[in-house]
Amino acid sequence: MSFMDTLKGWFGKAKETAGEAMDKVEDLAEDLGEKAAPMVDKAKDAAGDAFEKAKDFAGDVKNKVEDKIDDIRGEGEEAGTEAAAEAAGAAAESAEAKVEDVKDQLGGE
Repeated sequence: MSFMDTLKGWFGKAKETAGEAMDKVEDLAEDLGEKAAPMVDKAKDAAGDAFEKAKDFAGDVKNKVEDKIDDIRGEGEEAGTEAAAEAAGAAAESAEAKVEDVKDQLGGE
């Protein structure tokens, strides 16, 4: 055999071995894909369920925050109403006092 025949033999054998290895890898990948498919489906379902639960939880939190804001606004309105009533009362008292002062100055009428 010549050197070229030897090289061709080696490369031929390497090509054949690589082809066999590639076939085995493809078979293994196919098997893994078939075995993984149900797990992927379960993971998708679990992710969907988790997303729905998270969405529901976020909605509940939003509603609670909105309720709390409404409560705070109501307390603020009550406090503002009370403050306005107190200010109006003080203004009325001040006006009455002024009227009394004017009456006293005019001779008590």
